[in-house]
Amino acid sequence: MNIETLKRAPAGCVNTPLEYMPRLTRELGGGRLYIKRDDLTGLALGGNKARKLDYIVQYALDNGYTALMTFGGVQTNHGRLTAAAAIRYGLKPILVLKGARPDYLSGNLLLDRLMGCDLRFVDDTAVESLPEAEREEAKRRFLEECAGKIIAEYEARGEKVLSVPVGGQTVYGSAGYIQAVPELMAQLEAQDVRPRYLVVGYGSTGTFAGLWAGAKYYHAPFEVVGIPIEPDYRPREETAAFINQLSGTFGLGFTCRAEDLRLETGPAEAPYGGTGYNQPDPVTQEHIALLARTEAVFLDPCYTGKAFYGFTDLVRRGVLEGDAVFLHTGGAPGLWTKEHLDAMQALLWSGGAEDRACVMKLEVP
Repeated sequence: MNIETLKRAPAGCVNTPLEYMPRLTRELGGGRLYIKRDDLTGLALGGNKARKLDYIVQYALDNGYTALMTFGGVQTNHGRLTAAAAIRYGLKPILVLKGARPDYLSGNLLLDRLMGCDLRFVDDTAVESLPEAEREEAKRRFLEECAGKIIAEYEARGEKVLSVPVGGQTVYGSAGYIQAVPELMAQLEAQDVRPRYLVVGYGSTGTFAGLWAGAKYYHAPFEVVGIPIEPDYRPREETAAFINQLSGTFGLGFTCRAEDLRLETGPAEAPYGGTGYNQPDPVTQEHIALLARTEAVFLDPCYTGKAFYGFTDLVRRGVLEGDAVFLHTGGAPGLWTKEHLDAMQALLWSGGAEDRACVMKLEVP
């Protein structure tokens, strides 16, 4: 199978902008800083999953599937975009969301409902009192059981359901980011930019793995640097094994070792991944505000805010020398989830002069 001729069903646009960040560059010092705007992929408010879904949807169409089912947290960006891609190609969108049903509709969940998604909440809070190892195994088993029941239910109605893993981490999904590399290289050449680094968030790792494989295959001039977006991140060994699966599937002709992968986790006292997956933290909030203040670009509190914290810290400390590109993978709807709105009140809406919100009140005589 040849990666360069692999068919795709375009879910969003390609050739997303590559933009220079002059104000951020001046503020941080060091080399010139750029941002690759995959938050502008053009599907359901954008995000990196659109590139993956081009190939996942094509696989579904080629193999007679009528529904796409995927998994994620209650506010999953991947779920929003999977649903949108399914709708665009006439497939039924089914989201299996890990967590209790929220009382309040907000963020991505609101967008999911507007699109008419079928939502199934997998509430496993009853096992929280178990020891960690038992708890995780019980959650895994319960999720598998629920997924099997959901697929059986829809197949009984005549649907053929394609189950898409969290984050779209399949070899077909990651093909989208292998093929993002020549797009970026062409933009760099057109703008006469020679970055030494491409920095991206490291979560379910499909995007990172695709970029690493693409950079290797197309002899990119930059090193791909991953920023884990949670403390308990996927081991390098697993990601290297997945990259080798990509190489074997698409005939890329290389082998990846765990030690070949560069991950930057940050200082022990303030790791880039914060305190936990999608948990509000003030350092991430401050870095979201930094990019908004300097370049009027909005990040999200779960993925890109954390990756951007890592990007800026590495530049400030001189770990990344020379020009560098930050990949914005989208996720801005996460800003409007109730838990993150509540958490940002203290930073941006305390009622003090720092809010820069002056009230000019009409007085009636």
